Amino acid sequence: MAAASPPLLPTTVVPAAAPSPAPTALSSADATDTNPAAIRAFFSGLVDTSRRALSGARPWSELADRSALSRPESLAEATSRLRKNLAYFRVNYAAVAALCLAAALLAHPFSLAALLALLAAWCLLYVLRPADAPPLAAFGRTFSDREVLGGLVAASAFVVFLTSVGSLIFSALALGAAVVCAHGACRVPEDLFLDEVDQAAGGAGNPLLSFIASATGGRV
Repeated sequence: MAAASPPLLPTTVVPAAAPSPAPTALSSADATDTNPAAIRAFFSGLVDTSRRALSGARPWSELADRSALSRPESLAEATSRLRKNLAYFRVNYAAVAALCLAAALLAHPFSLAALLALLAAWCLLYVLRPADAPPLAAFGRTFSDREVLGGLVAASAFVVFLTSVGSLIFSALALGAAVVCAHGACRVPEDLFLDEVDQAAGGAGNPLLSFIASATGGRV
């Protein structure tokens, strides 16, 4: 007589674990964590750089001292005055030119919007992009950093040279330069003293350019 087969024990089928998604070059969580931090660091560095640059401004009362204004007797005297005043009031004069440009842009909202859009494109597509970010994908293809940079340069050239934005910028800067030259030629610089420390700082390099180089990781 054949032996009875052992009873079948109840079994459970463990479902196979769902395959984990392949890791991407930059997940959405990483992007949300990285981009705000990069934006905050960028604008914090920009504010600090602007503050350091404006710290070298001379008292505006010296710039607006009407008793120190007189008509130059010759072109050589006007050139000498302008050279000395440019060295002494360089930060104040840059602020005057910037104010002229800002006033012109505020008077033309379309040009201001175009420049802001161009600035946003530079920040999002190049300046604030992490070094390990995946290549930019658009229109069914990917673009390298050089292609993105070339596109931004071409867009900037188009906006500045082929629209009214460029003429507005050049006109505002020309007006600022005219105001600076007129004041520098008429301001008597005998009471101004440019010390050696300021002269050395003037040749130490532009802090704004060094900030841009550090923000872009040396890509510009």
